[in-house]
Formats: sequence, structure tokens, C-alpha cells
Amino acid sequence: MEISNSAGFWIRLGASIIDGIILFIVLGVISTILYGKFYMETFTVIDILNGLYYLLLPVFWYGYTLGKRAVGIRIARVDGEKVGIGTMLLRDLVAGLVYAITLGIGVIVSAFMVGLREDNRAIHDFIAGTYVTYDPPEKVE
Repeated sequence: MEISNSAGFWIRLGASIIDGIILFIVLGVISTILYGKFYMETFTVIDILNGLYYLLLPVFWYGYTLGKRAVGIRIARVDGEKVGIGTMLLRDLVAGLVYAITLGIGVIVSAFMVGLREDNRAIHDFIAGTYVTYDPPEKVE
């Protein structure tokens, strides 16, 4: 399958900012209810919920997160198949390890890749065999 109508750096950044704002508010309220304060210094249920948001929502919602849906983009597999749990594990967890091992340099490289490559794919897209597109699910699946 051919990569079509890929989303560039600024729109992807906008989607990430929207996701961050939504998660900040929702998880902040949950954290306050559970722990009596807005932020916990250690790994908590909030961190698990944050991870599950990015891992599971795209699987069940055709590659969308709330931020991506708001700006009209979604995660799609290069081979045209539906985004599954394995794809998202590769995209989020394995790529996250790569970014951690490179002490964040991988994140910077990925940002440049999205901004400069014709297909707008980042390191995590290559690891998972994905790209981010404006195309609706019907068109690419």
C-alpha cells in the first residue's frame, strides 16, 4: 500500500498538544480524587491510565486519539490493515524505549523526520510500520 495524504509536523504537534491538555485535566481530576493531590511523585494509576489512552484508544477508534480526531488525522498502518494492539505496542512502548535509550535525542530526530521527510514518518512510525494521515479509515483500510 502506498502512503497517502500524510500529516506533517505542525498538525501532529497540534494533536499532541490537544491530547496533552485533555489528559492533564482528566487525569488531574482523577489524581485529586484518588490521592488528594494533583500530582504524585511516583509511578501511579495515573501513569497507567495515560499509557492505556495512547495504547488502546487508537486500536478501538480507527487510529484516532481525541487530539488526532479534533484535527482530522489518524494513525494508519503502511500495509493498509487496521491498527492493532501489536502495532500500538511497537509504536508506543518499543519506540519509547528507543527514545529513552538515546536520552531524548531520538525524539528530536523524529521531529525533524516528520518535518523534513516526504512521507512525514518518525522513528516510531518506522518501528511500527505506521504513518499519520488525513485519510478517513474507509479509504485506507
